[in-house]
Amino acid sequence: MKAALIAGGVGASRIVDLAHDLPAHGVREAAFLLREMARAFPRTTVHVAVVDPGVGGRRAPIAIATRAGPILVGPDNGVLMPLAEELGFRAAFRIDPPTGEAPVRVGTTFDGRDLFAPAAARLVRGARLSALGPAVSVTPFALPAPTRLSNGALGEVLHRDRFGNLITNVPTGWVAAGTRFLRLSCGRTRPRQVPWVTSYESLGTGALGALGSSFGLVEIAVGQGRATDRLGAGVGASVGFSWGPRLAPSGEKANSTRPRKQR
Repeated sequence: MKAALIAGGVGASRIVDLAHDLPAHGVREAAFLLREMARAFPRTTVHVAVVDPGVGGRRAPIAIATRAGPILVGPDNGVLMPLAEELGFRAAFRIDPPTGEAPVRVGTTFDGRDLFAPAAARLVRGARLSALGPAVSVTPFALPAPTRLSNGALGEVLHRDRFGNLITNVPTGWVAAGTRFLRLSCGRTRPRQVPWVTSYESLGTGALGALGSSFGLVEIAVGQGRATDRLGAGVGASVGFSWGPRLAPSGEKANSTRPRKQR
């Protein structure tokens, strides 16, 4: 893909790699990470995302114009939509193979090289989106939304990083101020009480807990370990959190405002 971009007139110094190690076929996880990693790029950026289990099939190859300026190129399977909606979706155009231009599409299994990268190169060189193909509608897609409760939240794991940490869709800001412990349910294990900390170091080696991630979302982690293995959970796993004054460390009583009887 990079060679196709360079051959298409895009200098190597202008290509920024975001990720190459995402799980195969994980469209939803890739959509989440693309939105999180690409939102701060300049308005002249052309983003190319190829997590494409339907390559060569019925899904359309598309390019999306956004109100903020960046153009998104990839398959119409949802991977582009969270970022497109955050940047302000304007219109989508089908990418048709150019006629009489190299490189020629070879087979139907590598549209990243044969369609998406050459289309991105044309856009960087100044081609209009409408020159790629006709305007089309896109397939609706949305990341799962968490549910806020009076003393907690229900959500889902959106991303499992290479350290085995589990990033949920529950905003860190939902956790009540002063919280020291959470009641956690996730994966195949029973609900348990875990510490709410500010760093991996605070957890201690081998300890399971939760903290605010760099995504601004609640993260489940094990100090110098892998939460995904400890809980038997991965992307798509349901999670539940509860917090409040009744939660306290083992052996410690929670604070209470109930008056004590006089003796």
